[in-house]
Amino acid sequence: MNPILYVTHTINWLLMILMPILLGIYLKRKFNLGWRLWWIGAATFVLSQVGHIPFNIAVGFLFETGVLPSPPAGWELPVQALFLGLSAGLWEEWARYATYRWWAKTARSWSEGLMLGAGHGGIEAIILGVLVLATFVGMVVARSIDLSQLVPPEQLLMIQQGIQTYWSSPWYDTLLGALERATTLIFHLAASLLVLQAFVRRRIFWVWLAVGWHALLDASAVYAAQTWGIYATEAMLVAFALVNLGIIILLRPQEPEASLTPPAPQEPVPAPDAEAINPPDLEATPENLDETRYN
Repeated sequence: MNPILYVTHTINWLLMILMPILLGIYLKRKFNLGWRLWWIGAATFVLSQVGHIPFNIAVGFLFETGVLPSPPAGWELPVQALFLGLSAGLWEEWARYATYRWWAKTARSWSEGLMLGAGHGGIEAIILGVLVLATFVGMVVARSIDLSQLVPPEQLLMIQQGIQTYWSSPWYDTLLGALERATTLIFHLAASLLVLQAFVRRRIFWVWLAVGWHALLDASAVYAAQTWGIYATEAMLVAFALVNLGIIILLRPQEPEASLTPPAPQEPVPAPDAEAINPPDLEATPENLDETRYN
């Protein structure tokens, strides 16, 4: 086993957990925001999965029992990819819409939309990072114990093969999880801003645009992972991330540019003459009285 795999596996789960936290810290300091919106975004993702996961299980059960007709031969993967992508888009983007409408009702700025998106995608990355960490710890422990004393004989060979595959992968493969989470975080920032436009521009079209974009990304990833291989899939996700960066930039409101010409210096205003404000007392003489008699 390559000893560097211990390092790269650790970097992988560490990045998955730290990236969203560091992104939240950056947005907080950059735009003077609190953590409230980050946590609201995180709760939005969790609540969306409360409906999303059981829905997927229920539809899968309907297909398995024949209640829903199976797709034609050769169309199983495209139908599955389309269903999973559309399901994720509907549940997550309409959950985002509900959050903007009833929870974060004052979050209407570009920076606040980013913070909500950072929390939404961030908690997903953290949850997956914790699961990857648990797998890593389990694989480390499995190398130091006798599995034959713990695992039934009929499962022992399969588990041993899984452990062997885990520790024999190229080191760069072990970092793909962190790369995927980075691209997904960028997507959630863009999707959060797309849904925000439904309130800023007062058109529900933007929510459906976010649903469609989410469905396209997820469906493409599911299909590509099964047909093109892991490297082509990750390259595609990076391409999607670049498009999402463009969406983030395009949706940023234009600010008026500051004038580059410094203002001309103004002439100093002379102080008023003290004698004009407080004229000196005059001595009462016959000559002075004659001068002021008709004044």
